[in-house]
Amino acid sequence: MQIHHLWMVMLLVVGIIPAPAQAKISEYTLVIERLPVNITGKSIEKITVNGGIPAPTLRFAQGDEAVVHVINKMDEPTSIHWHGLLLPGNQDGVTGFNGYQAIAPNKSFTYRFPIRQTGTYWYHSHTNGQEQDGLYGAIIASPKGRDPIEAKRDYVVVLSDFSHENSGDILANLKKSSDYYANAKLTIGDFFKDVDARGFDKALKDAKEWGSMRMMRTDLADVTGYSFLVNGKSPKQNWTGLFNSGEKVRLRFINASAMSFFDVRILGLKMSVVQADGQAVEPVTVDEFRFAPAETYDVIVTPDAKPAYTIVAEPIDRTGFALGTLAEKEGMQGEMPTQRPRALLSMGDMNMELMMKDNPDMEMNHADMLSGWAKMGTPEGKKILSYADLRYALVQKDQRQPQRTIDVRLGGNMERYIWTINEKKFADAEPIRLKYGERVRLKFINETMMAHPMHLHGMFVQLENGQPAAKLPNKHTVIVPPGGGYSVLVTADEIGEWAFHCHLLYHMSSGMMRQVVVAKLDAADMPTTNTNMGGRHAH
Repeated sequence: MQIHHLWMVMLLVVGIIPAPAQAKISEYTLVIERLPVNITGKSIEKITVNGGIPAPTLRFAQGDEAVVHVINKMDEPTSIHWHGLLLPGNQDGVTGFNGYQAIAPNKSFTYRFPIRQTGTYWYHSHTNGQEQDGLYGAIIASPKGRDPIEAKRDYVVVLSDFSHENSGDILANLKKSSDYYANAKLTIGDFFKDVDARGFDKALKDAKEWGSMRMMRTDLADVTGYSFLVNGKSPKQNWTGLFNSGEKVRLRFINASAMSFFDVRILGLKMSVVQADGQAVEPVTVDEFRFAPAETYDVIVTPDAKPAYTIVAEPIDRTGFALGTLAEKEGMQGEMPTQRPRALLSMGDMNMELMMKDNPDMEMNHADMLSGWAKMGTPEGKKILSYADLRYALVQKDQRQPQRTIDVRLGGNMERYIWTINEKKFADAEPIRLKYGERVRLKFINETMMAHPMHLHGMFVQLENGQPAAKLPNKHTVIVPPGGGYSVLVTADEIGEWAFHCHLLYHMSSGMMRQVVVAKLDAADMPTTNTNMGGRHAH
């Protein structure tokens, strides 16, 4: 036996038998602690990673083994969820799922997982409101060899909403009163604008109906008073990405905010969208896009002709800007944006089936049914990205029709600030159970007047967006519009217990979350249809 081993070693040394391939280890250490930061001119204690906000950008290559040592220097538990990455369930970072437990105060934990994909992703705490308080950062997973997306410059653009309040205080305030932060209520001036537009009788009738329902047409965002940041910098601090005229620049937009939808544009430039949620899509040229907390879009721009361009991310409640600059040298600024009008919710943002049931005397006309939430104030002739535009750049390996449909009803009780899935909050709900390999449709039905970005851990879903089955785009987070619906397909090919929730932080914290369990069952319980998956569909 010893001679045999000796010969094996000698043969390996001289190269007659190839050595087994070893994955490259990409190793990081992240130190989490509460420290004073000064972003908006006032020093305040927030959660930092390696001393800053946002956390460092982690860079891997497909095929690497990620090894991330996390040291918790706080006096509270913490965790990190690797948002959008395909990995073993016990490394996903959700306390109580797959046996994972949060990292105790003054303790450390080492995450280990293979990098099975490429693209732009991010990481954040999945403990209490720590994500809001500063614990978030970007992940780039590069392909081995040449990147098919060519660009001379490559920048991460992390957008976030920064509050001087502690996340726990924000949630407590919302529990006291769901409209605690509703500072931008309709005024008498707004009423008379409505009179000018539609006549006195119609404006008065609408005002009475909204009043009787105890709803506000301005309820676009639960939390206001934020400062909006680009890579941790305020508009005055002016994050800048450099370019030379005519170069292709890749911008990896990540919405790492807790509660803010952003409308994104670059003044004077068109954008070619090449990835959605880290997954390659056929390029689509747009002037702007709206995206929710947790979504990512990679775009290519080719700045030319002038030395500086302004990156504009405007929250949908129009309470400020996150601003950055693309420039030929540091210290330059481009054109400053003007604030667009704030949209008002309409009857079209309600679930009309429920509203007519509860209010049988309501009268509807066509103008009532146009969504106010969807109005971005985009100039005539400008192209806005739609989910329907997204086509997977490769070919989906699983093109089966779903074997069953699961309704996912999104609801809430605004008076108590409770958010639910299928009328139950997380603490009271049973898991959604999927068979391994099963193809399922998730049918979202939004019974509220707020949009909900629904995020499934552990797997990608495919949008049923009108494209052919082979071209349905992968997403890990899907916006379900107010009063509307959307459907997605999922192949349950990742065993484990996976979180499934609204990625508006305080909606998740207040109940809009479920556990999805994917398990290998007895042979008799396994799907009989040939899955023909050929492995994961993440590129």
